[in-house]
Amino acid sequence: MGVRFLLDGQRVDLPEVDPTATLLDHLRYTLRRTGTKEGCAEGDCGACTVLVGALEGEAVAWRAVNACIQFLPMVNGKALMTVESLKDAGGALCPVQEVMAANGSSQCGFCTPGFVMSLHGRSIGARGCDLPVADVIAGNLCRCTGYGPILEAGEGLAPAARDEAAVIAGLQAIAGEGASGTWQGRRWFSPRTAQELAALLAEHPEARLVAGATDVGLWVTKGLRDLGAVIFIADIADLARIEEGEAALTLGAAVRYADAHAAMARLHPELGELVRRIGGLQVRNAATVGGNIANGSPIGDGPPALIALGAELTLRSIDGRRTMPLEDYFLAYGRQDRRAGEFVESIRIPRPAAGAVVHIAKLSRRFDSDISAVCGAFALTIAQGTITAARVAFGGMAATPKRAAACEAALVGRRFDEATLAAAAEALKSDFAPLSDVRGSAAYRLEAAANLLRRLWLREQGTAISVLEVEA
Repeated sequence: MGVRFLLDGQRVDLPEVDPTATLLDHLRYTLRRTGTKEGCAEGDCGACTVLVGALEGEAVAWRAVNACIQFLPMVNGKALMTVESLKDAGGALCPVQEVMAANGSSQCGFCTPGFVMSLHGRSIGARGCDLPVADVIAGNLCRCTGYGPILEAGEGLAPAARDEAAVIAGLQAIAGEGASGTWQGRRWFSPRTAQELAALLAEHPEARLVAGATDVGLWVTKGLRDLGAVIFIADIADLARIEEGEAALTLGAAVRYADAHAAMARLHPELGELVRRIGGLQVRNAATVGGNIANGSPIGDGPPALIALGAELTLRSIDGRRTMPLEDYFLAYGRQDRRAGEFVESIRIPRPAAGAVVHIAKLSRRFDSDISAVCGAFALTIAQGTITAARVAFGGMAATPKRAAACEAALVGRRFDEATLAAAAEALKSDFAPLSDVRGSAAYRLEAAANLLRRLWLREQGTAISVLEVEA
């Protein structure tokens, strides 16, 4: 069984597909939908933005994604809209296109289709679009017009209604079963349950798991890597559960960041703010919480915050489950404590105790849609002015996301005051020996990490610390 999806309500069947062929290439070179542009080929510029819809109950949940790092099997059983889909039968512009043109929001026009798709998604209530216009288009880059006219165009748009009856009927006809195929000797699978996934991994332990492909996609588009056998897991419903309890928030590994955002913000506002800055909306609409962990990147944004909050990881295989503190999962650069046939099933994040001091900070060269140079997270328990417990974790400071043991020791049992935090900042030199790279020198990283402790102290004294609150 190959790939089947709807394009403008019409069914498209692809009996045989290369599992790492991108949706963008298929649109441009096979279907000749050249309105969808190829810019960066890494999910950063948004020129290739399309809307992908999935059946949820009796409605279609649309989300904006980057077509350049969506592999074709990832749209199996879904509906697709491109910029060409927006014109009416007479060829008239849609409301988004009209307001963009009337407002002078386009110059060279290369980025414009992507902006139009992101703003159209917002106008129809697509997933993750209940945000300010500036957040919705943070994953779309323009270097000609500047964002003023584009923001004005987006803010002037009224909500738009869509008749989805035909799309719903079409999705009902192709939904349900998983898919699989073979291409030039390479196998690929798209299971629908965690039990199916466990059985597949037992049979193919070498298979590459792909959820959102926001990192793995670049292995193909930039690294030109052959992924071998691939198992696509983003559509496994029992890995996409969000359970909010009094004691903890539990997220299935396939929960996308856009879907987890609200629950993580309720757990703690600073965790929600961190999620808001993970890539652009198109990335958060694809990237999964479990994928961000399983990847094991030393600069992944999620793990430092989750480690500081005391998260636990559950791994599953055909033989059963095992649970561990999240920090124990990361063994060394590129190596995690995941046995053959195992996959990340869920993450349990304890709810911070009332009165706990939590601070999460991401430092990057660009505020929106950028990779961390340093990501620090602090969770302190304070009783009668004394720090009784501390969890401190950093990303970008070592080969893995890592707790700062010496820093924690310098905090626990001492008064919560400026001198204590200064001593803890100095202790970071014993915890980390960071590398220098394009995002920051070793000296910068150490100084920045120490300054995050000082920033925590200033915040607790009532000083505004957000760069968004700085006034000239």
